[in-house]
This record gives sequence, structure tokens and C-alpha cells, in this order.
Amino acid sequence: MLLHGIFPPITTPFYPDGNVYFKKLESNVERYSRTPCAGVVVLGSTGEAVMLSDQEQRDVLKSARAAAGPNKVLIAGTGVESAIETLRLTEYAAELGYDVAMVRTPHYYKKQMQPANILAFYRTVADRSPLPVIIYNFPPATGYDIPAELVIELAEHPNLIGIKESSGDVEKVRKMVEGTRHIRRSVTVTETFEAVTPRMVAAATSGSVGDGGELVQVAALTGSSSSFAKPSSAAVTIVGKMKTRQKDAGFQVLVGAAQKLHPSLDAGAVGAILAFACVAPTSCYEIYAAWKEGDAELARLKQERIAHAAQRVVGELGIPGLKHGMDFNGYFGGPARLPLLPLTGEGRDEVEQLLADVRN
Repeated sequence: MLLHGIFPPITTPFYPDGNVYFKKLESNVERYSRTPCAGVVVLGSTGEAVMLSDQEQRDVLKSARAAAGPNKVLIAGTGVESAIETLRLTEYAAELGYDVAMVRTPHYYKKQMQPANILAFYRTVADRSPLPVIIYNFPPATGYDIPAELVIELAEHPNLIGIKESSGDVEKVRKMVEGTRHIRRSVTVTETFEAVTPRMVAAATSGSVGDGGELVQVAALTGSSSSFAKPSSAAVTIVGKMKTRQKDAGFQVLVGAAQKLHPSLDAGAVGAILAFACVAPTSCYEIYAAWKEGDAELARLKQERIAHAAQRVVGELGIPGLKHGMDFNGYFGGPARLPLLPLTGEGRDEVEQLLADVRN
């Protein structure tokens, strides 16, 4: 499964009384689907997943899935403290048609989160998950920072296809990229090198039996073949006239700090899951696009444009700041759930000033 590009980890909208505002959730997802982002992440930290009941999480997954564009990669945040509950939510996401499960590091029992515990947790989840899995490391929230050495060891598992690294440590990104460079996995992409997922294949083949195309095995789409398997270079035409080719993806490192996106890409990251993309998806994408085109100076200028706003709005003001930024930029942010408090009038003014030149 190709994870290159920019992914907004969508927020969960609430009514003033705290209930989930599903119509606004769907509206936001529909709008993100019209941006150049590669897909969306549902139930990440920005989505206040830890504030939602089990049923609310399932309802949010279902609502977002229904509203998403058909050509966007859908990543479900399914990490729970126990492996068994993580798998239950992952299985539900798979039933809905999500493409990837993002599983945060367990952290509540921090003293017991030794290498053996983390290895057993992720390997158990990856062994049984119906979806390819990416690790989610967010030490500012969890208080636990998975070591690069553990990530490198876990990357050998064929169903662990990447990591969202939200520590902001560019050197750690470089170390993980270097340590997993030997892992060779081939994924199926479109002729323009965009992601192809089993859900997209199913949509393309629906009702088109007899068109003369071929189906692609799910393992080939997700990259879940042997780490050292030689990728096939043969072009494949899928039923429904979706022409595809193979691309070497390897173990994919995505980052979570928008203010460090350009240096992280230079260090080997292939994309990012950025809370700031909930506010300004196009501005984040422009950094990635300039870097992809080899225009380092333009990427640097685009990075400078958002760096301070991203650090302040996301890194310091948090979800209330982010949601006000969304309101300011035409999305629906709305209130956060207690114990998160709304911004003061001064805070709202600051967010609007920071985003004055980042209106998209």
C-alpha cells in the first residue's frame, strides 16, 4: 500500500452539548477529498479519539468512510491499550472498507513497556490484522517514545508497512529510514503513481466482469509480501480499465510535525500525517510537491510560510487552536470536549493573525 503524500488526521466535530456532529464531519471529509491530499486519517489524536466512546468511534469511522472520495487512501486509527481491543476495532474498520490501520504505541503501563512488550504487541496485531498496519508514535501525548531500533526490528514484519513518527526528531527519521532501507516491498500504483487499494480495485471491478482485465492479489497491493521478495515489474490492467504498475515502497516513514516537514522529507520520509493539514491542506501539500519536484528552494520557502503557525497553533494551542483555525479557514472546527477548553478571545485573535496568509 502506497502511503506517499499528505494526510490530514481529521478532527471530530461536536455540537455545543458535546454530541458528535456527523453532518459537519461528512462535510469536512468531502472537502478534504477535493484537495490534493493522498487520503485522510480518522480517529487519530487530532480526532480526540481518546474522548470518544467505543460506539462513537465506530460511528465516526462509518460516517467518514461514507463521505470520503473513492480515490483517497483511508487510514483508521484503531490503537487501544490492549491488543485484543485494537484488533476488534481494526476488524470493524476493515469491514467498513478502510485501507490501513494506524496503531498507536500502548503507553498507560509505561514501566512495563519494555522492548519485549512492544514487540509482542505489534507482532500480535500485525499477525491477525485484516489490514496493513502502521505504527503511531506520539511521545508528546503518550509519554512513551518507541526507540528507532525497535521500529527497525518491527519493520521486518510483512504486515507492518510503516510508521507515523510524531516526535519531531528528524535524526530519528533518518535513522529509521537507513535501518529499513534493505526492506524491499512492491506495491501497486496507478499509471501516475498514485495509491491503489483493494477497495479501489473492488470499485473498479464492480459490474465489469468480462472486460478482460485481471485482479491483483491483496498482498501485492499492500506490500505484504516477503521483505526480500523481488517485485514484479509487469504492468497489470485491472477490470474496469484501471491501468496499474508496480512501485518499490519498502518500509514507509511518515512524520507528524508540519514545521519540520521539509527536513523530514530530506531525511527520507515519504509523506506526512499533519494536524496542520486539517487547517491548510494545500499549504502542506505544496511543500511536499515542491520537494517531490526537486525544487529545494521552493520547498524551503513554502516551509517557512507555515512553520511558525504550525508550531503555535498545533504544537502549543492544541486541538482548540486547531479547531478555531479550521473555522477561520472555512472548515467546521467547533468545540473540543472537556477537559479541553475553548480559546480565549486573545487566543482566537492570535490564531487568525497566524493564518492570515495561510487561507486554504
